[in-house]
Amino acid sequence: MAGRLFGTDGLRGHVNKWPMTPEMALRLGLAAGTVFRKMGTRRKVLLGKDTRLSGYMLEHALTAGLTAAGMYVLQTGPLPTPAIAFLTRNMRAAFGVVISASHNPYHDNGIKFFDQNGYKLPDEVEDSMAELILDKDHVWDYPGDEKVGRAKRIEDASGRYIVYLKSSFPQELTLDGLRIVIDCANGANYKIAPLALEELGAEVFRIGTEPNGLNINNGCGSMHPENLIRKVYEVRADIGLALDGDADRLLVVDETGRLIDGDQILALCAADMMKKGTLPGNLLVGTVMSNMALDVFMREHGGRLIRSKVGDRYVIEAMREHGAMLGGEQSGHMIFREYSTTGDGLMAALQVLRIMKETGRPLSELASQLRLYPQTLINVKVNQKKPFEECPTLMACQKDVEAAMGDRGRVLLRYSGTENLLRVMVEGDDESMVLRFAQQLADAATADM
Repeated sequence: MAGRLFGTDGLRGHVNKWPMTPEMALRLGLAAGTVFRKMGTRRKVLLGKDTRLSGYMLEHALTAGLTAAGMYVLQTGPLPTPAIAFLTRNMRAAFGVVISASHNPYHDNGIKFFDQNGYKLPDEVEDSMAELILDKDHVWDYPGDEKVGRAKRIEDASGRYIVYLKSSFPQELTLDGLRIVIDCANGANYKIAPLALEELGAEVFRIGTEPNGLNINNGCGSMHPENLIRKVYEVRADIGLALDGDADRLLVVDETGRLIDGDQILALCAADMMKKGTLPGNLLVGTVMSNMALDVFMREHGGRLIRSKVGDRYVIEAMREHGAMLGGEQSGHMIFREYSTTGDGLMAALQVLRIMKETGRPLSELASQLRLYPQTLINVKVNQKKPFEECPTLMACQKDVEAAMGDRGRVLLRYSGTENLLRVMVEGDDESMVLRFAQQLADAATADM
């Protein structure tokens, strides 16, 4: 039971419905404080959020639970997820907490944790917290009344993060002469991202920088690139950047208005690092969703792609296991381990901009290094996430499709870690084949679900 409370990216759900209720947030604060108090001597906690209206409610409930458990809570206000990861280790906190549902609409929210080194918590620590939360008869081990924690808001969190971001960009370079459109999704990076780019010298055009608590990810950001594409055309920008609600992922548009996905960004960054000898073992970590072309690209350049499960927490686990310094997802989570411990959209953007400035080449030319195989992803709504072996129509269809494609393509079926969705992915060397087989699999899934 305990292991089912947390998904691939913490706790997430519809606001004021279980588990995203103030009661649950209070118990989560108590559980986290209790578990970490017993694990070590540190009492400091970093607590950040994105711009959702419900962030106020959950922030106060979490703070109440954490302080009741004896923790000293430093509230940052709206701040990107990677900023909390950085500040947690930079400020020597016991752990960090982020209130965000990432790319989801405003009516959803979530809570995720980072350990003292800025990495997402391992499953066993989350499970120990879940066990306390779900035990309705648990008697909390409250500290003495003189050891109740405090809470205060820190005012310089944004400035600290901007300095950290700019430290990843070569001192001898500037962004002078570049016209950049950035869409911040009315999310956590609505102030920081434009300011950081302007401080480095870019001419910045802003979209999605007027949050009102309800418009996060609403027709903007990495999930809705239409406005970004139009703006790049309109102002003749050199590049367009789109972040999601908590700014841990990046979508890019080149100067021609063409979308560049995470696999293409990883390829151009990996090629640059291999050329400079800064990619240990020439290893790149992707996921099971990474395009087949990325495998071919790495082999042709003397490197190797390692695949992990979907989710940036699994990417970073594989990176740490294999000693890799670059990894990411097709969806735009990218981790440059020299600088960061989690996906950071703006950090990834700065690396792309660095390569553009150092080479003097436009993004369209740089991104064309990777020619993607046609790939289709269909999301099928499900009422329950049934084991695939209990879906005979789907399994029979998958067997037929894989036999028909042979080594010309592949099929991947997986459930979303945060939503009641089955993701059906088909990839191959012929687009019409891919589209046809993907729809057949989606129809078969619907029949079984």
